[in-house]
Amino acid sequence: MAEEYIRLIFGLKIKQIRTEKDLSLFGLSKLSGLSKSYLNEIEKGKKYPKTDKIIKLSETLDVPYDKLVSLKLDKNLAPIGDILQSGILDEIPLELFGIHQRDLIDIIANAPSKVNAFISTIFEIAQHYNMSREGFFLASLRSYQEAHNNFFIELEAHALRFANSYQIDLQGNLTSTELEEILIEEYGYTINKEGIPKQEELINLRSVYVPASKTLLLSKEVDEAQRTFIYAKEIGYQYMKIVERPFTFSWIKYDKFEEVLHNFYASYFAGALIIPRDHFKKNLKDLFEMKHFSERAFHKIMKLYNASPESFYQRLTNILPKDFAMQNVFFLRFTHHPKTNKFNLVKELHITHQQQPHANETNEHYCRKWMAIKTLQRTAQKDLTYSFDIQISNYVETNQRYLVFTSATKDPFKNEFYRSIGIGFLISPSLENKINFVNDAKIKEEKVGVTCESCSLSDCDLRVAPPKRLLAKQKNKRTAMLVKEIMAQYEK
Repeated sequence: MAEEYIRLIFGLKIKQIRTEKDLSLFGLSKLSGLSKSYLNEIEKGKKYPKTDKIIKLSETLDVPYDKLVSLKLDKNLAPIGDILQSGILDEIPLELFGIHQRDLIDIIANAPSKVNAFISTIFEIAQHYNMSREGFFLASLRSYQEAHNNFFIELEAHALRFANSYQIDLQGNLTSTELEEILIEEYGYTINKEGIPKQEELINLRSVYVPASKTLLLSKEVDEAQRTFIYAKEIGYQYMKIVERPFTFSWIKYDKFEEVLHNFYASYFAGALIIPRDHFKKNLKDLFEMKHFSERAFHKIMKLYNASPESFYQRLTNILPKDFAMQNVFFLRFTHHPKTNKFNLVKELHITHQQQPHANETNEHYCRKWMAIKTLQRTAQKDLTYSFDIQISNYVETNQRYLVFTSATKDPFKNEFYRSIGIGFLISPSLENKINFVNDAKIKEEKVGVTCESCSLSDCDLRVAPPKRLLAKQKNKRTAMLVKEIMAQYEK
């Protein structure tokens, strides 16, 4: 990496100096006697010239030799050096997005002042909002999922091949017992179902894998659906020969982006195994053909699979955009402690475009008319094991309407906390053709905003904060109008 870093820095400096002197590669080649292709490879960081050639470049560009070979960069290129030295471009596999690191560096080098200003701004935003290393990794993963509409045919194929090879029933009847046998017999696992001590610091852990002895430790608190998912994930790691991975569930920390990515791969594999694609599609098709929404029919499908509500909703985000061509979908997961008035959006996913309900990092109050929050409040206040609701959310600022399904449960990973999991679809003529019950009059429609601070609803009885952003905008508009009037007086 040190050698590559030196080559890249030298190439960037040559390119910057050449550009400042308004020289083309052809012109520099003619003056220096070095071939155009060789100079191009130097600038791209592929080659580092020998001393005699550096001397030639120094003389041609009229720049001291020591300045050329120094790793010190001027302020225009300094942010690029910081990025290269930080190793962040190595930690995130840019190839997932069809980007090659050298191409990215080349793009940056073409307009260093503009691009570096943008990069510096991104870093400042990250610091301002206290974005952690893990937060950055998870945001990158979310972008990767959204770029592929959260559907990965290779992972679906892995799950299907495994099921065929091990004669797994793909009708949604998978149990932890079947998977436990495979882990022990095929992969040599030792499983301790009460292996995690009951200590406060370990209370959020559901499993720990010890690779040296292939021992899987489980919390005594895991239920059948959770155990099935944990086993399916472990099989995913082994079957797909994944080595770099987190060893705890839920994770404690991620050291590399590969761990985040591979955790997602194994989780996707588990979901595809537990909720088989073809079986799921058939049942969803029957549900969507109904003229009136039936909560009973919805939960009948959910109960076909040995999966938690979250796994069920997550699987919907794989299947609906791909197999039903439902675009403009969002997924949200909130957590809440009943002794506080705070609702934390801990997971979100947006297919095709960012939808109206989305995270904000400014400590503003999410709209209390959101289905996700209303259902969560009800579950926490009544200490319910499970609750469900559906509504059409009409966003007052844009008039966009969403069909939203939400389930809420006690949080299986945090004592005294509750969580809600929701999925929503932007209502359009296309969606109305795919879900017959979209216009069911029995589905309640609610006018909503994003946050109280940005909402223009004047008669909201659930508002918990004044619309300060809206008020500031109105004030600025009035100020601009008065300034315009003053200017008009003096123009005469």
